[in-house]
Amino acid sequence: DAAAPCRHGSHLRWLVRVYSHHTDAGGAVYHGPYLAFMEAARIELLAALGLDLAELAAKEGVLFIVYRLEAEYHKPARLNEQLVVTATIARVGGVRLDFEQRVLRGDELLVAAKVKAACVHRETYRPVPLPERLREKLQQ
Repeated sequence: DAAAPCRHGSHLRWLVRVYSHHTDAGGAVYHGPYLAFMEAARIELLAALGLDLAELAAKEGVLFIVYRLEAEYHKPARLNEQLVVTATIARVGGVRLDFEQRVLRGDELLVAAKVKAACVHRETYRPVPLPERLREKLQQ
């Protein structure tokens, strides 16, 4: 399957296609869909590592929330283009996960981002340490 994510260690490459609902009146992808593409790539990376976010919430009582995101938009993507969205775990901290992400058209960089996510209690949204089982999988 050409759209199936491809993982190598803590790095994932995921193919997406640009549809009309991703574009603005000028035919270019506006900023919002890039964020959705990158979120999906992060979730696919965690799933490829054997981590189910719904299960973590139900059994471990933890959620991940993005608390900081820096994105640089270099060039626009257009309707029907196929893009590669990458997600790399850059750092595993006591409470947080840092990701580096890119959106590419072939070898051409369209968007580069740094995303910081915190592990929080699902009821209080207060930061909590990453569960040890989770930390082990993330550091493989």
